[in-house]
Amino acid sequence: MAISFNNQKGSAQKSSMDTFVFKDGENKMRIVGDILARYVYWIEGENGKNLPLECLSFDRNAERFNNAEKDWVREYYPDLKCGWSYATQCIDPNDGKLKVVNLKKKLWEQIVQTAQDGLGDPTDVVDGWDICFKRVKTGPLPYNVEYQLQVLKCKNRPLSEEELETISELKSMDDVMTRPTPDAQKELLDRLRTGSKDNDDEMLEDEFKVG
Repeated sequence: MAISFNNQKGSAQKSSMDTFVFKDGENKMRIVGDILARYVYWIEGENGKNLPLECLSFDRNAERFNNAEKDWVREYYPDLKCGWSYATQCIDPNDGKLKVVNLKKKLWEQIVQTAQDGLGDPTDVVDGWDICFKRVKTGPLPYNVEYQLQVLKCKNRPLSEEELETISELKSMDDVMTRPTPDAQKELLDRLRTGSKDNDDEMLEDEFKVG
């Protein structure tokens, strides 16, 4: 199962829910619910699209690599490296909607440190706090960005009645982003590698769609 904020160590996948969009300049969100700890591989699919496939060697709950399940990506692509891909849900104050947020590692490390320094669990509905941060371009390439937590703007506040209503039927992240079985992973990889005629974009995207 996914883990609570206080139990995670902190060391993009398609969704039927909206996804929080990080924009240049100031951003704000209120994270809610549990934290999904994952590492993912990016596999080239049809038409050059990269598709995320969860690393089954990584234990979501223990937050460590234990190789307890067969990881077919390692079998088929031994040189391919997986990457940190934690996710949670948030309330976007711009429209009040509940959204999936694919966390940025350095920003998340700042959030965890700030929580430890005294602000506490940001997901708490009474004593939690809004995540205020800046996204700053540092160069011409898409990945030349930096995330800066604005600690002085991160204030403790209880969720409003409207926000509590928004999360009244909040799902666990394990249900939002289900973990594939080794057999399902292998089946998809076989289809990708053989270039099956059934591998149209829509079908492949459905494999990664989460509820």
